[in-house]
Amino acid sequence: MAELIPLTPAGANAPQEPFKAGACKLHPQTMCPAFGALRVLARIEGAQPAMITDTGCLYGLTFVTHFYAARKSIIAPALGTAELSSGKVQEAAAAAIAEAAKEQNVSVIPVISLCVAETAGLVEELLPSEVDGKPVVLVRVPAYAIHSHPEAKDIALAAVLRRFVDQASATEPGTLALIGEVFPADPLIIDGVLRKMGGRLLTTLPGRHVDELKLVGRAAAVAAVHPFYRQTTNVLHERGVGVVSGAPIGADGSAAWLRAVGTALDLDEEVVERVAQEEEASARGFLASQPLKGTTIMLSGYEGNELLYARLLVEGGAHVPYISTSIGPSMFTAADEAWLKARGTEAVIYRKAIEDDKAAMAHWNFDLVIGTTTLAALAKERAIPAVYYTNILSVRPLFLAGGMIASLSFVRDLLSRKPLYERMVAFFAE
Repeated sequence: MAELIPLTPAGANAPQEPFKAGACKLHPQTMCPAFGALRVLARIEGAQPAMITDTGCLYGLTFVTHFYAARKSIIAPALGTAELSSGKVQEAAAAAIAEAAKEQNVSVIPVISLCVAETAGLVEELLPSEVDGKPVVLVRVPAYAIHSHPEAKDIALAAVLRRFVDQASATEPGTLALIGEVFPADPLIIDGVLRKMGGRLLTTLPGRHVDELKLVGRAAAVAAVHPFYRQTTNVLHERGVGVVSGAPIGADGSAAWLRAVGTALDLDEEVVERVAQEEEASARGFLASQPLKGTTIMLSGYEGNELLYARLLVEGGAHVPYISTSIGPSMFTAADEAWLKARGTEAVIYRKAIEDDKAAMAHWNFDLVIGTTTLAALAKERAIPAVYYTNILSVRPLFLAGGMIASLSFVRDLLSRKPLYERMVAFFAE
């Protein structure tokens, strides 16, 4: 049987040089951002997307939309080389919108324009604002301007909110709107804790119906639990809705978030403090066992919430020296990045590239890799337990003590599979 040789960084006995990101960040490696917009828009009941793009892009995005978003057809003009060179993109867009309006049960028509339509000169002012009483909303998501599909979700949600959220909406005191594609149990858990404080959760966006979009304007405050919803929060802020940043992550983050929400909703301070302390105590009771102590974990993804998961891993006792994400840095990521770097994280890479991730794998000895399919495959070749972040970890409960315990327990189970990976590599090396 072949001997399994552990991989160690070059010069492991010498002081390690700081990690340096070397990949170009001008062209981030991510799927077409239109996917993120479609994921939000196609799930809205009554929304009939009309996509203005070339035939090749339409083919690929139709597949991923059916697979990930909704069983809903996309209406689009046939834009090949001949059609594009004819200069009739505007007419083609108008025809697609008219066709979308004829579909049954249509309440809104999102018009999604990609690179081809934008470079060919699609003029927003010449598009109808509505057809037969059905609102038309242009969502511009060319890949050269929007660098990740999470950020395209933000663009799409902001576009429809501009149309449907009324500045004159009456506010319902003590109500919070949640913004972020979260595990279905998370809003229920958050609502339960808010009710202990004297508040309640009004709605969660991106929603499944236009009425949910309209409802957010009545919230006393909104909480953007994912850091890439910048335009969305700007729209709501302009309409007079208070914004709470951050997320109820782990022991530290959950207590601070609950206090911030209590302030934003003008709830009783003593009640809020008691609930926040209860939640923190519950989390710290689990963390006392240091379930991930002595492990080094790599976290890489393109969902935009990677820093949140990294906080859980660190609170669980893991060393997380490297994190990469497809979104860009902003005021919404700054607090989490500072928290992580104060606790041993050496590199937070925005606009991630596989070259950065490979370099990190050569730089550190990881006990677990949570990343993209490409990165997970590379880790498994080296007998390192690895999982696909998006479909395995990012779809589990995350928030407050309950979400933290569920996520960390699952990660602890993943770490126990090291002998299995070693046997697998040894078997194929024979």
